[in-house]
Amino acid sequence: MDTDRFADAPPVELPSHRAIENLIARYYELLDTGDFAGLSDLVADASVTLDSGPPLDGRDAVERLVHDTLVLYDDGTPRTRHVASNLVVEVDEAAGSAQSSSYVTVFQALPDFPLQVVASGRCRDRFERRDAGWRFTERWIRTDLLGDVSHHLRGPAG
Repeated sequence: MDTDRFADAPPVELPSHRAIENLIARYYELLDTGDFAGLSDLVADASVTLDSGPPLDGRDAVERLVHDTLVLYDDGTPRTRHVASNLVVEVDEAAGSAQSSSYVTVFQALPDFPLQVVASGRCRDRFERRDAGWRFTERWIRTDLLGDVSHHLRGPAG
């Protein structure tokens, strides 16, 4: 198949709801692959709140939280897979704003720790359309169910 024939094609703009779904998926991909600088850039314009903690604003606060909270392994990752489900996206095209709700389920596996769900929760997000596309403006994450997070989180919960 000749894929070069598409090289000069103009980029296709995704429908807003799909672009927002991609942002949410990208968030978890960056987290699971250990790209915490990329994750911090993705939410640089957002206020991120975990459970009942104070809002985290800006790249440095988010990156610091990740490094202070997660157990990282030799490959630089937390050895997790975050799966978003039950995603509902509501877009106000005229206002250039959107909101979403979803569930997140966190799986983890290590050589001495069999694959299992270690946490599950809910997310509420707000987005704004800017010149470069859709951006997170708020991310609220609530943990509802905890399994064995001893290999995932530092501190009292881990």
